[in-house]
Amino acid sequence: MRRVALSIMALWLAVSAFAQTPAPKPPPKIKVGDMAPDFTLLAFDGKDVKPVSLHDFKGKKSVVLAFYVFAFTGG
Repeated sequence: MRRVALSIMALWLAVSAFAQTPAPKPPPKIKVGDMAPDFTLLAFDGKDVKPVSLHDFKGKKSVVLAFYVFAFTGG
C-alpha cells in the first residue's frame, strides 16, 4: 500500500512539474521620454469606480504619470 501511495505521489509531482502555467510576458522596456504603452486602471471619483485608459486622453490633454512607492501604506 505504501509503495502505491509513493508511486502516485511521484507521478503527481512529475505531471505537476510539466503542467505549470507559462511565465508572464516581461514588462515593456521604456526609457524616459518614450511614449507610454496604453493601459487601463480603475479610477475612484468619490462615488463610482470606473476604468480609465491612457488612450482616452490621446490628443485631448497632456498626461503626466507619477508613481508613489508605498503611497497610502502607512510605511
